[in-house]
Order: sequence, then C-alpha cells, then structure tokens
Amino acid sequence: MAKNKKFKIKSGDTVKVIAGTQKGRTGKVSTILTADDKVIVEGINMVTKHVKPSAQNPEGGRNQQEAPIHISNVMLIDPATGEPTKVGRKKDGKGKNQRYSKATGEVI
Repeated sequence: MAKNKKFKIKSGDTVKVIAGTQKGRTGKVSTILTADDKVIVEGINMVTKHVKPSAQNPEGGRNQQEAPIHISNVMLIDPATGEPTKVGRKKDGKGKNQRYSKATGEVI
C-alpha cells in the first residue's frame, strides 16, 4: 500500500457529488480518509447512527452524521466559474506543485 497518496481534492475544497444517491449536491470537504480513498463532505450523505444509553449520554437515541463518499464520486468546484472541473498539477516558478483548473487554467 502506498504511503504518500496524492489526491487532487483537499480539506476545505467545495465539491460536487457526481455519482450515487446524493448526485448533484455540493458541499465543503471536512475530512479526507486517505487509507480508504474517501472524503467526508459537510451535510452530504447523512446517515442515522443509533447510540446506546451510557453514563455520558443516559438518553441514548439516534444521531445524524455524515458518511464517507469515495473520492472518485466527487468533483472539485472551480472557484472562478462555480462549475465542476478536472484538476491538474503543474510546477510554479519555484519548482513547487500547484493545482490548477483544467477548464479555465487558473491556479486553485
């Protein structure tokens, strides 16, 4: 298994879901699960988890939380146009990699 996976989506990016039951919805990436190639997007793919009563939570009950989505099912939203775009990498003047929108060519 590769140690240093490079994803084209980072935490804090706005993405659009392009496949599955949540298709067409947009949200902000809160967490990236590199081991599973999945992302957690705020407010998307909500599931209900049942919680048993405990000393900290004597009521128990049901909690709504976000479930992970495979990273291939989301696409980055271009900040310039607001449309989904593919992402490329290129080196800047100092030799550092930068992400850029393949649709507009602008650095993200």
